[in-house]
Amino acid sequence: MAKFKIPTNPMTTSKSIRFPNDIIDAVEAAIRGTDCTFSAFVIEATRVALESLEEEKECAE
Repeated sequence: MAKFKIPTNPMTTSKSIRFPNDIIDAVEAAIRGTDCTFSAFVIEATRVALESLEEEKECAE
């Protein structure tokens, strides 16, 4: 069994970014009624996109 470790929050840096209004509307609709924030959604989407790019890179090699 894995040992329990108290989680830590990763260091963060504030970034300003402009989103097209239709993307903002789509994200807000997707997270409506959930406990997810806009930032959390964008961070997870970015993480998944980066993993996908890495997998594609590995397959091409």
